[in-house]
Amino acid sequence: MTLRIGPLELGVPLVLAPMAGVTNLSFRRLCREQAVAAVREARPQEELPEPLNGTKAPAGLYVTEMVTSRALVERHPGSLRMVASDPTEYVRSVQLYGVDPETIARAVYMLAVEDRADHVDLNFGCPVPKVTRKGGGSALPWKKDLFRDIVTQAVDAARRGSKDGGRAHEVPVTVKMRMGIDDDHLTYQDAALSAREAGIAAVALHARTTEQYYSGNARWEYIARLKETVDIPVLGNGDIFAGDDAVRMMEQSGCDGVVVGRGCQGRPWLFADLAYALLGSEKRVRPHLREVSEMIVRHAELSVGEFADEYKALREMRKHVGWYLKGFAVGGPQRRDLQLVSTVAELRERLAQLDQDQEFPPGAEGPRGRAGTAKVPHLPHRWLESRELATGDTDMLADAECDTSGG
Repeated sequence: MTLRIGPLELGVPLVLAPMAGVTNLSFRRLCREQAVAAVREARPQEELPEPLNGTKAPAGLYVTEMVTSRALVERHPGSLRMVASDPTEYVRSVQLYGVDPETIARAVYMLAVEDRADHVDLNFGCPVPKVTRKGGGSALPWKKDLFRDIVTQAVDAARRGSKDGGRAHEVPVTVKMRMGIDDDHLTYQDAALSAREAGIAAVALHARTTEQYYSGNARWEYIARLKETVDIPVLGNGDIFAGDDAVRMMEQSGCDGVVVGRGCQGRPWLFADLAYALLGSEKRVRPHLREVSEMIVRHAELSVGEFADEYKALREMRKHVGWYLKGFAVGGPQRRDLQLVSTVAELRERLAQLDQDQEFPPGAEGPRGRAGTAKVPHLPHRWLESRELATGDTDMLADAECDTSGG
């Protein structure tokens, strides 16, 4: 079950969605290692490609944290660090966020001509109020002319950057978006058709509206409608918490692949579970606490290498440790002590004090992260009165760029 996105060939139709503060280099590597190991076991006769080959991703795409286009073109050190790759990656995938067509085009060109990415995804799915109230994120596709200009200039910049950089293959550009602002203001079909016309290689749909935020259920039937609307690959996103969920989504919607976000928080092995399921294997992954503990330590060690600062890396690990241990019988004092560690040695020691023979508990299944409730969308004044940009909107949109991920 492979998926082609422009020149890219995904051995498993699987994508790790960007999440701010979560999908850094270390976490992406863990998820990818899990999926690659599953592919090796499910397809032992298949020879995997060399890392950093640029087009062949045997276990799917593992996208960077969302990078703000303005910060990238200004070469902020943090943004450059976020798009850095490691030697084990196969296809380097970067997600950009922005509201200005020219700035996004400059960022895409930079990634292509400087050989910093093999794939660029554009985020139009962020529902966070401080983004949407300025017309960014999932509010932006409502303005058809702005959306069209962004995707058109991004695709053109990828083509020029690939050519000027002497690359063998053009860097494909894809789009991730939501259904729309609310049920009365849907944008996904118009936006997908516009993206297709601009040369976008694939589109991913989080089957919720801005109003839904992360609440309720993802409505996979809208993914099916999008699949009927465009003749480019359609990827589905929303409520995938196990390999069997991905299989059901593809069967019910007809989508070409799946994008997984919050479901993998504290659960990198989900990508092995997904790979087995999507490759038709009956094997599923439900690790004992001992295996989870080993993965926590592995995660911490990778983070120390990434940040070159053990204390900072262990601070970053705190939220992950809570997610990793979700559902396991770990007492409050033990959880608190784990949140206070400042070295990998301390982390290893305190994990060893837990009952390592615990089997994977039912409480560790299902959704991760805070779903919350539906929220009234925060939009610019009179935003919904027209599908075209109004005078003065451009200045306001400049304030919409921020380092907030979501979708």
